[in-house]
Amino acid sequence: MLTATELTTTPGSKLDELFAAAPAGAVPVGIGSGQALVATSSFACRPLVAFVRLLAWRGKEFDHEGRTLLNLIGPLGNRAIKAEVYPDASRLDGRPCIVLEYSKTSRVAGWVRDEIREVAPGLYLGLVYVRSKRAPLRFSLRFDPSAGSAPKPSLENARVH
Repeated sequence: MLTATELTTTPGSKLDELFAAAPAGAVPVGIGSGQALVATSSFACRPLVAFVRLLAWRGKEFDHEGRTLLNLIGPLGNRAIKAEVYPDASRLDGRPCIVLEYSKTSRVAGWVRDEIREVAPGLYLGLVYVRSKRAPLRFSLRFDPSAGSAPKPSLENARVH
């Protein structure tokens, strides 16, 4: 089974292939432990992941209805930067994904749209779009079912907007 750590050693082009091959999965709820995937498959990736996690971004907390989330920011994981969560077609390939949309909920990140798909049980891979263009940044979210983070029913048969 694929792990979050393995994503750090995977080249960006392979991460995009992994995202494209994955189903949307279930809308997650609860806290997803995050890692920014920058310079993957290079010697700099793991130190960058640790640096971003320590000082900037720790993950996302999805509400129990699966409709909104708050990012966990800074060393203390302060809840900030809200996003709407909904199923829609991916900008990458038109297939279903889970969209994390900031345009109606955040002045700070209003030009950002994230898309996630479940690449392994409880492990989501995310792509970032800034002003409708792909950003060179990817991220992962890992949900621990024993910590009360469980996905909602799958979106595979859900209608997209």
